[in-house]
Amino acid sequence: MSDGATPTTARRADVIRDFAGSELFDRTFQEGMDLVEETAGYLDGSGRQESKLLSRNAALAYAAESMRLTTRLMQVASWLLVQRAVREGDMPPEGACDDRYRLGAEDVCRPGATKAAEELPAGLLTLLDRSERLYERVRHLDRRMYVEADEAEPANPVADHMDRLRSAFGG
Repeated sequence: MSDGATPTTARRADVIRDFAGSELFDRTFQEGMDLVEETAGYLDGSGRQESKLLSRNAALAYAAESMRLTTRLMQVASWLLVQRAVREGDMPPEGACDDRYRLGAEDVCRPGATKAAEELPAGLLTLLDRSERLYERVRHLDRRMYVEADEAEPANPVADHMDRLRSAFGG
């Protein structure tokens, strides 16, 4: 840690580096990119055709939910690409901690309540569900790596014991 890093930032960098090199990252990255591609194909293809058959209210709900879907997936994809940049050495782990690289737009990405949901096409509903589950998993990872890593200062039992001895013996 002679480079000026504190134990907390060094620990966080290790957590980020470990995740970026993990099989969990590989699976999550592949799932995310596949879902982005599948969603784009749906929205440009059969989803576009299905949306033309909807009532006015359902068409408005479709537009809103498809925007929520694409925003959610772009947030996930951006986050995953930052982790990949860390993995490939294009970005230091400390750089990935910048707020602009964190998972965002939570107020938009969380599931919306729409009265016309029962009228939405099954294909869209399936993509919404899958993207919500992926977003929540990535949100959990983001919090574990960037928030909880700071909060979870590991206890040092030896230092704690020494402090108690000093207190007990007036040292």
